[in-house]
Amino acid sequence: MGILSLITFLPLLGALIILFLPKEKTTAIRAVGVGATVLAFLVSIWALVLFDPSQPAAGGVMRFVEDLSWIPSFNIRYHLGVDGLSFPIIVLTTLLSLLAAVYSLNIEIRVKEFFFWYLLLETGMLGVFCALDLFLFYMFWEVTLVPMYFLIGVWGGPKKEYAAIKFFLFTLFGSVFMLLGILALYFASTPHSFDILELAKCQASFTREFQIIVFLAFYLGFAVKVPAFPFHTWLPLAHVEAPTGVSVILAGILLKMGVYGILRVCYTVLPAGFEWFLPFLVIIAFINIVYGALCAMAQTDMKRMVAYSSINHMGYALLGMAAVSPTGFNGAALQMVTHGLITGALFLLVGVIYDRAHTRDINAFGGLGARLPVYTGLMALTCFASLGLPGLAGFISEFLCFLGAFPAWKLYTSLSVIGILVTAAFFLRMLQKVFLGPLNEKWADLPDMNARELIAVVPLAVLTLLLGVWPRLILDLMDPTLSALARLFPDMFQAVR
Repeated sequence: MGILSLITFLPLLGALIILFLPKEKTTAIRAVGVGATVLAFLVSIWALVLFDPSQPAAGGVMRFVEDLSWIPSFNIRYHLGVDGLSFPIIVLTTLLSLLAAVYSLNIEIRVKEFFFWYLLLETGMLGVFCALDLFLFYMFWEVTLVPMYFLIGVWGGPKKEYAAIKFFLFTLFGSVFMLLGILALYFASTPHSFDILELAKCQASFTREFQIIVFLAFYLGFAVKVPAFPFHTWLPLAHVEAPTGVSVILAGILLKMGVYGILRVCYTVLPAGFEWFLPFLVIIAFINIVYGALCAMAQTDMKRMVAYSSINHMGYALLGMAAVSPTGFNGAALQMVTHGLITGALFLLVGVIYDRAHTRDINAFGGLGARLPVYTGLMALTCFASLGLPGLAGFISEFLCFLGAFPAWKLYTSLSVIGILVTAAFFLRMLQKVFLGPLNEKWADLPDMNARELIAVVPLAVLTLLLGVWPRLILDLMDPTLSALARLFPDMFQAVR
């Protein structure tokens, strides 16, 4: 078995082991659940040590390739491989899955089902980022749908059923159009193929009109996951109702599947459609940035505020993609990683206070800074990173997105700066209301963070600091691939300028 198959299916192996454990053996179930995520993370770190980013992958050079004939009659292959675009997200997936599993050790009801669905979800996410065959990609994409539906619908808050159904229907709506796009590509290619790399090689044989129509079909599928305006309405409710560990996965990984799909499939296989859509893409990015920030400003629920800030931050990734330059692509890919780290930590920290106070209302707190010094320090660090303070990871990715987009889209890039100001305002307002001022005596007995919570949050805080002062750690992995991708179509923009 190749290393990518090992990373992808170790969580599935854990899920199958859990199926055979009695539901009363909750300690063993938790141990298997966390153990499977630990193994997947360790193997991904091993792959990171072996990963050589020096060869650009845009020309079809993938690492750790596994290519086997799966359904020969339809030319469907079990084709896995990674490059500088997908591999950092795979490591992020295994890391966040491990930390969210550690945090989820406090789940008390239906523990067996929770960890089964959780591990199945991790397998689906990892498969999406490893797959190079569209049939396999679609299968893994759909695998993520059912576990997330149950994780929100069973272990969520008061409106969990409505939130789960809304998430399911929105994602299924996008998936149907994506399936139509996959079928269109298969029948238009000669010989018929689902292979993403082969389809990218023959993209010149597709007419511009065909590429635009198929691009729109794929975009609908990916935009729901991003979430790009106006397909974002499922996200705040899903975040608010989901348990803390699932919110981390939802924001940290699931949203990245949309951005990744646009870069991996829409850009490389359908460049004429991507080029035609660029003016709309930059407008959608601007709306995501400003509208998401203004909606976050209007919230008094901490979790809903962070959820809307995710819509805002994914707008930066869309802005970077619209640049079609090495700087913009690097910014978009780095934004995916840094947003996963920072927002993952934010959702964990919101979960910490909710577990103690059973409320997330910003106005209900006050003066917690003196009472919970460790919690306050970590929350302040992640908030400053999310609002883009220099020296922290969020600043580097946002700066690259703006730097890349400005030469191509001066007006919308300038207007998008409004989003940074509003983001700073709502995070600073939250810090002031919750941690400064006189202590609300109702919370005088709140304990600070325990060991389980620190194990889940501290690694994300350390990486936020580390990538803020030394971004080369990850940019060196990404840049060869993303620079090659940006130069694939040097005449891009001709049709829209």
